[in-house]
Amino acid sequence: MAYHRCATVSLLLISLSILVVAHKQDSTRNNGHITTPKQNGQRVKTTEQASKVAKGTPAKKQAPSYRVSAVPVTTPRRKDDFQEELVIRPLASGDVYASFQFRTLWEADFNGENKVSHYRLFPKSLGQVISKFSVRELHISFTQGHWRTMQWGQPYHSSPPGAEVWVWFQDSVTDVDGTWQELTNVLAGIFCASLNCDSTNSIQPSASFKPLGIGNVTNHRFLRYATLPREVVCTENLTPWKKLLPCGSKAGLAVLLKSEKVFHSSFYSQAVHIRPVCQDAHCTSTLWELRQTLNVVFDLYTSGQGKQEWSLFKMFSRTLTEACPLASSSKIYVDVSDSAEGENFEVSPPTPLLSPAVVLGDRRTFYVYDLTQKSTFGTTHSLNILIRWKASEGHMLRPLLHAERYLAGYGVHTGEIHTLIYNNHPYRSFPVLLLDMVPWYFRLYIHTLRVTSKGKTNSPSYIHYDPAKDRVKPHMLEMLVQLPPNSVTEVTVEFESVLLRWTEYTPDPNHGLYIGSSVISSLVPSVVAMDTNDTHRRPLFNTFFPSKEESSYFVRLYTEPLVVNLPTPDFSMPYNVICLTCTVVAVGYGSLYNLLTGTFQIKEPSPGLAKRIANAIRKMRGVPPL
Repeated sequence: MAYHRCATVSLLLISLSILVVAHKQDSTRNNGHITTPKQNGQRVKTTEQASKVAKGTPAKKQAPSYRVSAVPVTTPRRKDDFQEELVIRPLASGDVYASFQFRTLWEADFNGENKVSHYRLFPKSLGQVISKFSVRELHISFTQGHWRTMQWGQPYHSSPPGAEVWVWFQDSVTDVDGTWQELTNVLAGIFCASLNCDSTNSIQPSASFKPLGIGNVTNHRFLRYATLPREVVCTENLTPWKKLLPCGSKAGLAVLLKSEKVFHSSFYSQAVHIRPVCQDAHCTSTLWELRQTLNVVFDLYTSGQGKQEWSLFKMFSRTLTEACPLASSSKIYVDVSDSAEGENFEVSPPTPLLSPAVVLGDRRTFYVYDLTQKSTFGTTHSLNILIRWKASEGHMLRPLLHAERYLAGYGVHTGEIHTLIYNNHPYRSFPVLLLDMVPWYFRLYIHTLRVTSKGKTNSPSYIHYDPAKDRVKPHMLEMLVQLPPNSVTEVTVEFESVLLRWTEYTPDPNHGLYIGSSVISSLVPSVVAMDTNDTHRRPLFNTFFPSKEESSYFVRLYTEPLVVNLPTPDFSMPYNVICLTCTVVAVGYGSLYNLLTGTFQIKEPSPGLAKRIANAIRKMRGVPPL
C-alpha cells in the first residue's frame, strides 16, 4: 500500500513539472508579454501545429502580439437632449402668467423594423404608444377655466376648456377609426382621464389642424380630432404628467408644480405634444420631440394676497435650489417689456442677462436666469424671484385677433349660435379658418347660416359641412372667412334640440349638455418682422409654431364652450308612478286577500242591562234565566 501511495504522488509531481515547463515555454514564445486568456487562446500553438510547421505544412496565421498603448477615446454624439424653461409674465390686470416648457429630443426610429428597447430621457410609455399605433403626431391637453384674451392677451399655447386630443397617423394604418379608439383608451389610462372618444364626438377635419412637425401631409383621412368640454382636470391628471419628465418632480423646475397651488388659480392647462422635427436648419436628420407644457394664471384676489406682490414662494410655496441634472438647458424668463424702466413693477434679484425676442408679432424683453450657473442661486443657494408692482393697473395692447361665442333665442326647443370674430388691425385684412363641431342631438339648419361684417354679408370663400347622424357622428362645419380691418364678423346658425331617450341623459340633466369650443386658425399680420432662423436657438416658448414668414405669425384660438338646456322629461314621474302603484296594490289587493282568506264566525249579541239584572234576580231565586 505504501508503494502505491508513493507511485501516485510521484506521478502527480511529474505532471505538475510538465505543466510548469510548458507554461515557461509559452511565456518565452510570447516574448514575455502578458496576455489575456482570450489572447492566449489565439496565440498558443499545440504540439500538432508545431509539427506541421516543422514539416513545411502551412499552419494557421499566428495572431500578432498586443502591447498596452493609449487609445484615444471619442465621445459619441448624444442622441437625446432635455431642456426646461419657465416664463413669467406679469399681466396688466395684476395677475401673473406662468408657462412651463419641457422639451425632450431623441433620435430614434419608432416606426422601423427594429424596436426601440433602451430609453434614457424619453418616457417609455409614450414611445411604446408611438410604435404600437403608428403615430405621426400626438397632441393632448387638459384645461380648467377659460383664457380671457381681452384681459390677459394671447397665450403662448392655447387650449379649449376640458380635454382635447388630435392625432395624425402614419400612412400604413388601415383601420384609422379602430386605431383611434384604442389609442384614446390607452391615453386615458396613462393620464388617468375619461377620454371616451368614439364616433359620436370625433371628427375628421378637412382643412384645420395641419401637422406641426416635418412633412406636408395632405391626406386628412389619417387625422382624428375630439374634444370633451365636460372633462374635469384634477390632481390625478397632473401626477402622471410629471412622471413623464426625466427628473420627475424631484429636481429642476418641476419642483414648483405643487398640486394645491397650481389648481388654486384662475386658469390651468397642461398638454403633451409629440411630433417629428428637424435636427438642424438643413434638416439632415429628424428627431422626435416631446414637448410638455403647463400654463397657469394666478389671480391676485382668489389667491388671498393682501398686496400686489408676487414671488416663486407665494405662487408655488417653494423656491428653486438646483436645475435638473439631466437638462442641458434650464432657464427662467421674466417678461419686463411692460416695465422696461421699472415704472410699473420691479423684479428682484436683478440679473445682467437680457434677451430680446419677437413673440406673437410683438417685440418683448426678458430677464434671463440660468439655473445651470451656480451664481444664479447666490449665497443662500436658493432662488426666489420677487415681482413687486408700483402701479395699480398696467397697459396692454389689444390682441389683433379675438373671438367669443354665445347662445340666443328663447325656450329649450330651438336657438341660435352666435360666433363673433374681432379683427383689431387698423388697416390689414386677413383670412381665418373656423371649425365647429356640434353634437348630433342639436340639429343644425345650414340654410340659416349667415356671415356678416360691418353690417354687410361676408360670403365665405370655402365651406365644408359634414352633417350628423343620430347616435353615430356629430356635425362638422369648416369655413374660410376674410376679416375686414378693424371689424367684427358675426357667424350665426340656428339649431333645434332633440328629445333624447331617458337612458341617454346625463346624471344631472338639468345642468345641460355641452357644445365644444370653436377653433379659429389664422396667420395674423405681425407688427414687427418675425424671426425665421433656426428654431433650436430660440426660447422654447417661441418655437412651438415655427415662423415661415416674416410678415405674419400663426395663431390658434378657442372660444367658450356652450351649455344648452335640452327638453328634459320629468324624471320624478317614475317615482310617482311607483308610489301610486304600490299604494293601489297595498289597499286593493290587501283588502281582497283578507276577504278571501278570512274565516267567519256567528257571534250572539250581548244582552242589555235590564235583561242582565233580571237574570241575576232569577238566578238568586233559583228560577232559570230568560
